[in-house]
Amino acid sequence: MAGHSKWKNIQKRKNAQDAKKGKIFMRHAKDIYLAAKSGGGDMDTNAALRTAVDKAKADNMPNDNIERNIKKATGTLDGATYEEITYEGYGPGGVAVIVNVLTDNKNRTAAEIRHAFKKNGGNLGENGSVSFMFDRKGYIVVENADGSIDEDTITLDALEAGAEDVSVEDGAYEIFTSPEDYQDVVSYLEEQSYKLADAEVTLIPQNFNSLSSEDEEKMMKLVDALEESEDVQDVHHNLESNE
Repeated sequence: MAGHSKWKNIQKRKNAQDAKKGKIFMRHAKDIYLAAKSGGGDMDTNAALRTAVDKAKADNMPNDNIERNIKKATGTLDGATYEEITYEGYGPGGVAVIVNVLTDNKNRTAAEIRHAFKKNGGNLGENGSVSFMFDRKGYIVVENADGSIDEDTITLDALEAGAEDVSVEDGAYEIFTSPEDYQDVVSYLEEQSYKLADAEVTLIPQNFNSLSSEDEEKMMKLVDALEESEDVQDVHHNLESNE
C-alpha cells in the first residue's frame, strides 16, 4: 500500500473541510449516531463511538448534542430515523467511487448524489459494480511529525495487538487491521499512550487509477460536489493523485 496513502488525502483535504464549519456538527452527529447504532452506546466497549466523540469534542461540539445523538441511536430518545445507503459508480477516467450516506430522506439524497455524478462527468452504477475493487479494513493513523515515535516500537506494538500491516507515510504511521480486530488494536494502542489522529473501519482500494491532470481535477470536483451533501458520510475512490 506504500505510495497510496489515505493519510495524504486526509491532510490535503483538511483545510477545505475546516472551511465548512457550518456542517461540521451535523457530520459529527451522524458519525456518533452511526457508531452508537452499530456498536452500542458504551464508549468503553465501542472504539468507533469513542473516536467519533473525541473528534466531535475536538471541534467543540456540546456534550448535550453528543449525548442526544447517542440516545437517538440506542432508541432512548425520540427523533429522526436515519437510513444507511451506499451508492456506487464511476468518476472521470473510470475511477471507482463509493459513497456512503446516512439520511432521513432517501429521495432527497438520491437526487443530490445523482446530480453530483451527472454534473461532474461521472455516472452511477448498480450495487456491486465497483465494491469488489475495495477491501474493508480497520484503518488507524498515529501522527509522528516530530519523529518521536520509533518505527520498530510502534510496528511491534501494532502487530502484537493484531494489526495486519504498518506503513510510514508523510510524518504518520498508517496501521491496517481486519474489521474484526479493529477495536482490539485501537484499544491496545490507546493503552500504550499512542494518540490516534484517525481511526475507522473503511474501504481500501485494491488497485489505483492514475489520471491526466485534467481528469484528476474533474474527479476532485466530483468528490467536492458529493461532500457538499450533508447526508454524505464518506466518499471512497481509487484515484492515485499525481501530487
